[in-house]
Amino acid sequence: MSAWLPAAPCTPGACVEPSRDGAALPRAVLRLAVVGVLLLAGIAVVLTPLGRGRPRARVPVPAALARSWCRWIVRAAGVRVRVTGAAAPTGGLLLVANHVSWLDIPLLAAVRPARMLAKSEIGRWPVAGALAARGGVLFIERDRLRALPDTVAVIARALREGAAVAAFPEGSTWCGRAQGPFRRAVFQAALDAGVPVQPVHIRYRAGGRAVSTAPAFVGEDTLLASLWRVASARGLTAEVEVRPVIGPGGHADRRSLAHAAQGKAPSKSMCHL
Repeated sequence: MSAWLPAAPCTPGACVEPSRDGAALPRAVLRLAVVGVLLLAGIAVVLTPLGRGRPRARVPVPAALARSWCRWIVRAAGVRVRVTGAAAPTGGLLLVANHVSWLDIPLLAAVRPARMLAKSEIGRWPVAGALAARGGVLFIERDRLRALPDTVAVIARALREGAAVAAFPEGSTWCGRAQGPFRRAVFQAALDAGVPVQPVHIRYRAGGRAVSTAPAFVGEDTLLASLWRVASARGLTAEVEVRPVIGPGGHADRRSLAHAAQGKAPSKSMCHL
């Protein structure tokens, strides 16, 4: 167990609510097909000559287009998006959020396109690894504690260069009814680089009612099962709360910075249905 690789108690059987009011089969299939088309379109942009070469030599995709594309991905899956709060600032920025679902990644990018953190194994995957690298993903050695200082240095360097870096400091997905503590390591990079931290809180609701765990991607859940659960559900809304930015210099250490970024977390006892 390392600072990057904690475990969450949430499991599909104990925490994820079944779809009681699923969409018609053709509608769910159509939603997944549109998501696939949008993903292929995004991959095509990454693979164009504009997306090749050294990172500094690339022509970046306009931020407004990237944000719109990320929202389209979520909407194509049948999930409405509601964003509240001020726009994230420009320049070097650590963007952090709680982690519930694979949907969190495009939702966070819809707030501000950023370089994501990913485990180093993904970088060695055929095709996907190359695509992730071209997309600016920062790979981290999650299971090697000795690699922690070097990883923090890499993140801090990207922040100093003016990039936004997105992270899910819980280190694992939770069901949405509960939340794990923010791990402190990534916040050290923000302190070292002297950049602000932008906290974001993500929650999912069904029909505007209570928090829904249907989009959760936890435990031994498979991506296919989670995709189908989301596409076949009705009335899902993703609420993205952009909280006040935490400026540099306001916290002396990473522990207090992580605590301030997380705010008040739900009790772990609320996890199970």
